[in-house]
Amino acid sequence: MNLSSSSESAELSPERSSHPSAGKTSLEEKYGERNIAEGELITFPNPRIGRRYTIAITLPEFTCKCPFSGYPDFATISIQYIPDQKVVELKAIKLYINSYRNRYISHEESVNQILDDFVAACDPLEVTVKGDFLPRGNVHTVVEVNHHK
Repeated sequence: MNLSSSSESAELSPERSSHPSAGKTSLEEKYGERNIAEGELITFPNPRIGRRYTIAITLPEFTCKCPFSGYPDFATISIQYIPDQKVVELKAIKLYINSYRNRYISHEESVNQILDDFVAACDPLEVTVKGDFLPRGNVHTVVEVNHHK
């Protein structure tokens, strides 16, 4: 049997997929990447205005890039706040945090920027943002910032 004949080699070639993503290059933006790029902190009305209660959010998959080396940094971001008029929607904060993935930003600046954006979005009575960065080069960094109305 000669495998180089056109009729037989056609039978041995892999089938083409009819899946919508078949033939797409890896350079095309995925729907998740679009959601992250569009990510903004969306809020909704506080259902218990006047009651002081604490909301604690933990985001264990934070990533950004060192502005000096370009190496990736990994952290757990913790946000603890007492809402006033607005509460932050959880899916929105997840997408917002994921937007840092390809940013060249220091540990200190990333945590401070998260606080600034959070306060601008929902104007809480109190908020603490903490970034607990994984050790790199034998250095473990924890950055914590606070805001009180």
